[in-house]
Amino acid sequence: MVSTAPEQQSKGSKETALVLTFEEVGLADLALVGGKNSSLGEMIQQLASKGVNVPTGFATTAYAYRYFIEKAGLEDKLRKLFSDLDLNDLNNLRERGKQARAMVMNTPFPKELDDAIAEAYLKLCEKYGSNTEFCKRFGPEYQEMCERFSTDLDVAVRSSATAEDLPDASFAGQQETYLNVQGVKGVLEACHKCFASLFTDRAISYRHQYAEKREDFDEFSVALSVGVQKMVRSDLATSGVMFSIDTETGFKNAALITAAYGLGENVVQGAVNPDEYFVFKPTLKEGKRPILEKRLGSKEIKMVYDVGGSKLTKNVPVPEPQRNQYCITDDEILTLGKWACIIEDHYSAARGKETPMDIEWAKDGITGDLFIVQARPETVQSQKAGNVIRNFKLKGTGDVVSRGRAVGEMIGQGKARVILDVHKIDEFKEGEVLVTNKTDPDWEPIMKKSSAIVTNQGGRTCHAAIIAREMGIPAIVGCGTATSDVKTGEEITVSCSEGEEGKVYKGMIPFEVEETQIDNLPRTKTKILMNVGNPEEAFGLSSIPCDGIGLARFEFIIANHIKAHPLALIHFDKLEDESVKKEIAKLTALYPDNKPEFFVDKLAHGIGTIAAAFYPNPVVVRMSDFKSNEYANLLGGKQFEPKEENPMIGWRGASRYYDPNYAEAYGLECKALKRVRDEMGLTNVIPMIPFCRTPAEGRKVLETMEKFGLKRGENGLQVYVMCEIPSNVILADQYSEIFDGFSIGSNDLTQLTLGLDRDSSLVAHIFDERNKAVKDMVQMVIEKAKKNNRKIGICGQAPSDYPEFARFLVELGIDSISLNPDSVMKTLLDIAKLEESLKK
Repeated sequence: MVSTAPEQQSKGSKETALVLTFEEVGLADLALVGGKNSSLGEMIQQLASKGVNVPTGFATTAYAYRYFIEKAGLEDKLRKLFSDLDLNDLNNLRERGKQARAMVMNTPFPKELDDAIAEAYLKLCEKYGSNTEFCKRFGPEYQEMCERFSTDLDVAVRSSATAEDLPDASFAGQQETYLNVQGVKGVLEACHKCFASLFTDRAISYRHQYAEKREDFDEFSVALSVGVQKMVRSDLATSGVMFSIDTETGFKNAALITAAYGLGENVVQGAVNPDEYFVFKPTLKEGKRPILEKRLGSKEIKMVYDVGGSKLTKNVPVPEPQRNQYCITDDEILTLGKWACIIEDHYSAARGKETPMDIEWAKDGITGDLFIVQARPETVQSQKAGNVIRNFKLKGTGDVVSRGRAVGEMIGQGKARVILDVHKIDEFKEGEVLVTNKTDPDWEPIMKKSSAIVTNQGGRTCHAAIIAREMGIPAIVGCGTATSDVKTGEEITVSCSEGEEGKVYKGMIPFEVEETQIDNLPRTKTKILMNVGNPEEAFGLSSIPCDGIGLARFEFIIANHIKAHPLALIHFDKLEDESVKKEIAKLTALYPDNKPEFFVDKLAHGIGTIAAAFYPNPVVVRMSDFKSNEYANLLGGKQFEPKEENPMIGWRGASRYYDPNYAEAYGLECKALKRVRDEMGLTNVIPMIPFCRTPAEGRKVLETMEKFGLKRGENGLQVYVMCEIPSNVILADQYSEIFDGFSIGSNDLTQLTLGLDRDSSLVAHIFDERNKAVKDMVQMVIEKAKKNNRKIGICGQAPSDYPEFARFLVELGIDSISLNPDSVMKTLLDIAKLEESLKK
């Protein structure tokens, strides 16, 4: 216990200082200044030389807090107050929190603490050039008072608890933050409020729950430090949050950056739907520009200084033109991504293990500079066991009543409870689905009781998303109208298991949970690859043990993300259908003067995401293979597509690529691939040409690719060909001179070998990959590929559906088998046993 007045840093030890500058503290000082402040000091000291900008400031110490509590005799009173705390009784929690905060606020700071904070703030004012020269005109007794009350340096005053940012729990956000605080009086008041905020309802609840899990943790041992940091004028620019890990899947090689206009509190609290950007860390470190994805958020409001008003900050609407554009540039995205890598690498080295980071950043609207304003270890994905894959699957369907951004890759269900006012949370019953506008820490007492959470506002880094992940429950954020779409008492199912879009279904839809152990798996000589079409699933699927991707289809990206025919984008001004033209204009609003660039960007992002998820393993991407009737269904497609009697064997695949009527559209695909390989640095991408009828066609395709910047052999570029036509098999020796590898497309090869339409139910019973004619074709091409030293694999379900077909392929020495994700584990184990038996 404290029994003597504290010494100042200049006169005594660090441990008994009331205030320390950020330059005086580092990671080793968590017990002195809390997680937030020790981290700021660490970055200022260690990372400034690496280009990471962090605004400086100072911190009151945990010693100062304990000195204040002990000198006022508050500890015994607080322990007595909380002796009968009941977290299940919200009124009990509220009453005790209210009394505790009143005790702290009604107890003045000791004079020595007041003076220490004032002196540190005035030194910060001097550092940043706050002018108090005019105070010298007064006599000595008034000069000091003038300086104390005339300084107007704007600072952020943030709480930093000594239990904050622990590796297995994040106490961050439990206490208060005050922005645009000015003057000595304002700083002292904000510091006092921060001390009191150690006893907000949410902070009490969180500490008490943590203490119940950890016998060695005394919730009254937590002290509070306050950080006072120069404000970054992001009210005039942008700010956001970034994670050096994918927050949903735990994919470690991507950094997620969110951004919105104004001060960052709106992003943290989930009051806005921010822009989202993904960057790929491994090639970013090599100097490439691997922006994998850019998603536009609505960004409806921004927090700014309340100049001339009665509050420190206020929210104002964002003009629509600004809402409809990305709020940071590609260069800024890449700079932030690099800083995320630097910070993560430093903390990982300091802690001796991989440490993904949760980072807040801000851009100064006056100088244009970027800054890091907070950094802490990520505490959800980094704590998960890496040897178990849990997969949630709906076993039925229903009416979708609301949609938003999925958080958690899980499914939850129950009766809905719509609550718009935090003061009504006592109406909530355990096991219900919480449906609200947005959450903040005051909602946490009921969030832990919910089966799922649905909000109107927020992005993947908002409060609701972070707490849902931490508590292991599904959430859908940014739905827009969930509170009107869903009614209290309705039974609903909240599904986050179907990709990035979360869906709220009416009713209790059955679902199952599969758990797969992935440690101690056998290695097979035959490479086990995976078929992936949806980029949104790629990061999640990357945890499935495999040797890469054997088939990634362009068609999924074009149909679901691009939606428009490439020629309709190239010849936008010549479109005849005005309604189609209007729809494409809306779709490509961010590309008013360059519609084709929309196609290239979207395709590059999709391919890049899949390639990044499995980097550095090979990712074979099949270039577009729509039939003419399917192309016609894309926006604007009818104007450019012929009507064919039999599109299945018509103008498709390679035949389109070099045709003067389509070559410029194929050029967009080539440009997207070139961007992925050259600019993003994802050289593991291998393009594959479908439905190439003759070797002459193959040569024409390679010539067309080279015309658009993709030259086989340059920058390690390999080009594969689909083996799905009998001519591919018969002339495999000639194809081997043109291409680097083959992938057997068993569906088309079967139908063209047997001369049937696989879409016709009348002859469907004849379709069978195990037919001797088909197997002879497969055997022939494998043998020819081996003879010519070319890679050969197969993509299709036959090896997983028919064990005898898998055995046939393995016996022939096929290099790889590519499977749908749900078949990978079973087939891997089967092939391992098969290979073992063949050794005997």
